[in-house]
Formats: sequence, structure tokens, C-alpha cells
Amino acid sequence: MTLVKFVVQFADNLLGISWVDSGWVPILNPGNVLDYFSERSNPFYDRTCNNEVVKMQRLTLEHLNQMVGVEYILLHAQEPILYIIRKQQRQSPTQVTPLADYYIIVGVVYQAPDLGTVISSRALSAVHGIQSAFDEAMSYCRYHPSKGYWWHFKDQEEREKAKPKSKKKEEASSLFQRQRVDTLLLDLRSKFPPTFYQPKPGEKPIPVEVKKEPEPPAEAVKQEEREPATKSSSFFSHSGNI
Repeated sequence: MTLVKFVVQFADNLLGISWVDSGWVPILNPGNVLDYFSERSNPFYDRTCNNEVVKMQRLTLEHLNQMVGVEYILLHAQEPILYIIRKQQRQSPTQVTPLADYYIIVGVVYQAPDLGTVISSRALSAVHGIQSAFDEAMSYCRYHPSKGYWWHFKDQEEREKAKPKSKKKEEASSLFQRQRVDTLLLDLRSKFPPTFYQPKPGEKPIPVEVKKEPEPPAEAVKQEEREPATKSSSFFSHSGNI
């Protein structure tokens, strides 16, 4: 019972199948393409159509206009590759309703999908892609009560392991060390000034003239030494009187 249902459902949906008769492919033309389409092995052909009645009575296709019912017509031909056949419901000589279109490409017959089927297929593909993206994103999500949520990408870890590790350049000294060295050099330069300097590379060094501060005379030094002594003696004499 299940097999019968599957066969019926598969037969109703003709969008996923195709049909071809390799014996007709080299001789296909606008005059015989309807005969090719009406082959008994073609699953797209309806045997109860008016074309079958005209064919049995050996009439021309022009008699289809005077009949009522389902019929097939050649809608478009682009020899020798493309032929489009339309299935339609004729209600009067001037009124018809399209039911389905079939296109034949290099002898292979396909059913053209209707607008509803195209929209449904595109929407299903989009939903499937979005669902796959959400599933993949959730596979990288991790949670721990103490840490909370975070992302764990395995591919990223493998890529980082595969990448060659570049050694970080270590600085010869820190900013603090450089500033301390500069301070020490300036201190040494002030204490021991250079005796020669070279104006340009390759030229002869020139002696530096050091200006010596004039020494104070000896009498002024002795007088400065005496003043503190007199002040201290006067202080002690004053304290004794008290």
C-alpha cells in the first residue's frame, strides 16, 4: 500500500523527471515535434487529449480549434535545439486556458515549473540555509556558570597552530632605563667636560677652551672665616649674662 502511494505521488510530481527518445533526436523539426511528444513512453503526455482523437481519425491539427477539451500545441520553436509545447484547456474556438508548459532541449523533455513551485523551492532553500547557519553557530557556543557564554572555534585553533609563530622583537632597554642613562651621561658631562671636539667627521679635533671661574682673594676668605667665629663668641657671652 505504501509503495502504491509513493508511485502515485511520484507520478503526480513531474518536475523532477525528464524523458528522451534518442531515435528521434537527429530528425526533430517543427513538423514532427508533436508526434515525438505524443510517444507512449512519454510520461508528460495525456492520452485523453484531443490530439489523440485527431491522430486516430487522421485529421489535421486545425480541427483542434473546433473541439473542446485538453490539447497540446507547439508554442515556440528554435531549431534545432529548443521547442516549447503548451498544454491547454480549450473552451471555445477563441478561448483557451493554459495548464502547463514543456520545453524540449536537444530532445530531452522537461516540465516548466509554475510560479508557486519556484517561490516555494527558493523559500525552502533559503530557510534550509538559515537553519544550517544557526545549527553551525550553536555548535560553537559554550556556557559555564562561572564564565558565562563564549565562542569556541575549532578551525581557528587549528589555523593558529598551523601558522608559523613569529618571534616578538625584544627591546634592548625600557624607557625608564633610557631616561636614567641620559641623566647619568649629562651629569658626567657636566662634571667632566670634554677637552676636544670634532666639528665634522674626518676633521682634526679642536681643543675646548674651559673658562675657569676666578678664585676669590685669600683676604676675603679669611674675613669670611672670622665672621662666623665672632658671631659664635658673642652668642656664648650673651647666654652667660643671662
